[in-house]
Amino acid sequence: MSHRLPLRALLSVPASEITDEAVYRNRRRLLAALAASPMLSLAGCAEAEPPAPVKARVDPAALKSGFKTTEELTRLEDIASYNNFYEFGTGKVDPSRAKKTLRTDPWTVSIGGECAKPGRLDLSALIKGLRPEERVYRLRCVEGWSMVIPWLGIPLGDVLKRFEPGSKAKYVAFTTLADPVQMPGVRYASIDWPYREGLRIDEAMHPLTLLATGLYGKPLPQQNGAPARLVVPWKYGFKSIKSIVAIDFVETMPPTSWNELQPREYGFFSNVNPKVDHPRWSQKTERRISGTASKLFAERIPTRMFNGYAEQVAHLYAGLNLRKWF
Repeated sequence: MSHRLPLRALLSVPASEITDEAVYRNRRRLLAALAASPMLSLAGCAEAEPPAPVKARVDPAALKSGFKTTEELTRLEDIASYNNFYEFGTGKVDPSRAKKTLRTDPWTVSIGGECAKPGRLDLSALIKGLRPEERVYRLRCVEGWSMVIPWLGIPLGDVLKRFEPGSKAKYVAFTTLADPVQMPGVRYASIDWPYREGLRIDEAMHPLTLLATGLYGKPLPQQNGAPARLVVPWKYGFKSIKSIVAIDFVETMPPTSWNELQPREYGFFSNVNPKVDHPRWSQKTERRISGTASKLFAERIPTRMFNGYAEQVAHLYAGLNLRKWF
């Protein structure tokens, strides 16, 4: 689908939502400067471990209430044309304008680590065996913009259980494809490829966590993370890793791309939290992609704790200092 944002809309985007190209070309220098700072917090770093999660259950009715919303859906044109996917360019419109070079069929995902049945997952066979369901989730990006998206997907926990994670599996690590032929952005050192993310195992197994394979009833477009990505709706968008090729069960907190690059700005947990600001901007409000052809953003609205999913997920973090473990 071809969709270009209006010029005046692009010109009106605030600085917090446009990253200077020079920043991406000097990530390692920036990381070194941050590491040398005496104010650098270790919160969320892979070298530190948070306290064990509290075991609790959420009411089934409350859980199901999180699978949908009556909020206005973001237009498909906007979902598919305003993206963060550095493998296809660092600008928000770059991924949608990139040539469709990603080969998504066949597509396999390797599953390994602390599990009884490691192996390879054929995505096409999985989709046929577990019919994807539609869920409408809010997506809140760390830059301060948000969308409401009708996803197609399979609960990630249903997939992971097939591989029988063991008692040492405390976390789940995810890796994106990094092919410079299929993904031209990988040719540039904007981050340390491949892109990596991770969840605590109870987060990965939570019924809200979705292995998404489509949106608006159709397969995922390339720019939205085809053929399969995570959707973790109570966390900032960069946690919902795209084009996954590997999943590993691990005992300790796995390294993740943005946390390694800028640990003071991007914690491991990255739960949506209006009480904890990004070092360079407030997280108290957000702006929805407006859903009109003439205006990119709607007016600001208050950001909700856990992106509005507190009833379903707050129990996961009982007793955890969310300012330290941001």
